[in-house]
Amino acid sequence: MPNVATISRGIYKPHLQIEGNCSLSGELKVSGAKNSALVLMIASLLTEEPLIINNVPNLTDIDGMVDILLAMGVKVKRNLDQINIKADNLHHVELPYELVHGLRASFFCIGPLLARLGKAKIPLPGGCRIGARPVIEHIRGLKALGAFVTVEHGLVSASLAGSNKRLKGAHIVFDCPSVGATETVLMAAALAEGTSTIENAAQEPEVQDLAKMLNQMGAKISGAGGPQIIIEGVKNLQGCNYKVIPDRIEAGTFLLAGAITHSKIKVAPVIPHHLSAVLQKLRDCGCTIQIEGEGIIIIPGEITGVDLTTQPFPGFPTDLQAPFMALLAIANGTSIVTEKIYENRMQHVAELQRMGASIRLQGNTAVIEGVPQLSAAPVVGGDLRSSAAMVLASLSAKGTSRVEGLNHLDRGYENLESKLNKVGANILRKGS
Repeated sequence: MPNVATISRGIYKPHLQIEGNCSLSGELKVSGAKNSALVLMIASLLTEEPLIINNVPNLTDIDGMVDILLAMGVKVKRNLDQINIKADNLHHVELPYELVHGLRASFFCIGPLLARLGKAKIPLPGGCRIGARPVIEHIRGLKALGAFVTVEHGLVSASLAGSNKRLKGAHIVFDCPSVGATETVLMAAALAEGTSTIENAAQEPEVQDLAKMLNQMGAKISGAGGPQIIIEGVKNLQGCNYKVIPDRIEAGTFLLAGAITHSKIKVAPVIPHHLSAVLQKLRDCGCTIQIEGEGIIIIPGEITGVDLTTQPFPGFPTDLQAPFMALLAIANGTSIVTEKIYENRMQHVAELQRMGASIRLQGNTAVIEGVPQLSAAPVVGGDLRSSAAMVLASLSAKGTSRVEGLNHLDRGYENLESKLNKVGANILRKGS
């Protein structure tokens, strides 16, 4: 029998055992975008007709969203990477906290529920513990559309004001270009009476994907992908058959896997302009990037340090800050990484230091002095993207690492170890 001390060190917790010093070759397949698929599933609440969504990744976050839809009386069927949804019997429920507390996107249901049923009650969201991420912009936007909104005891309640049967079009200016708020208001305004304008809208590809599907359903939305979005409200939306865009964050993680192991690999499918800022930083680091249709080939050279600051799209994505820092930990020279989106997104620094990285943390800025090689160690990913960073660091480190935090990793990466093993990695999942 193992002793208590052995168990307490986490040896028997679910973890990945990763052999370092590996070399990769071949093609890594990119799944559908998690953050897009989640909000497209929520958009199904806007219509009684069947909605078919293709290229949906098999992730625990997707499982969580299915459970939330089922709790509201929505019919959901899954077949491989396809989800069939029909919300013809949608009914209002106060979603239980245990269903929504770990999935921030669940809060976005408030927009479609309000537009379709005239009322909604949603607990304040959870998700990765990477910062406060308040929902004030969502609430301000819904109030502008004519909703009465209160927040009490961790519960957000919204209803149509007075005798109104529909939300009313409005001019909305966000203080910051919040992706979630843009998506929430976009869905609510699609069924509002009159025209709505969102200023300082988020420009992320996932917002564009939502607008594209809503238009296919009969919405009248223009400008998505720019700072101003115009929505002409319609009375009803129809069902449609839609394919989720490739996951740009997974694609970026795979490109970094090639860079950190000094391996030439191909990553596909991908929409290259969704990764423009990342590709430029990889070029600046010393990598050659070749774009072939929906595929990107990375040919790493000698990796040198670069500075980067996270910004809303089209800037460098916060979701790739931690994975990129793993690469910079072994780059020649000094790098400075500044996190401008979330105030608590440096949880990976201590774990990289455990592997021998030389990093000084000053608030939300990390100064990284590259070292020749990292050393294998037992590490823990504290959130989704820091878990990915631990995997990347372990691929290049000397020795065998153990990476915990798979509950986070499985939220956003579909069969990560299987995909990496197919191109030459040696990763075993243990304890689960």
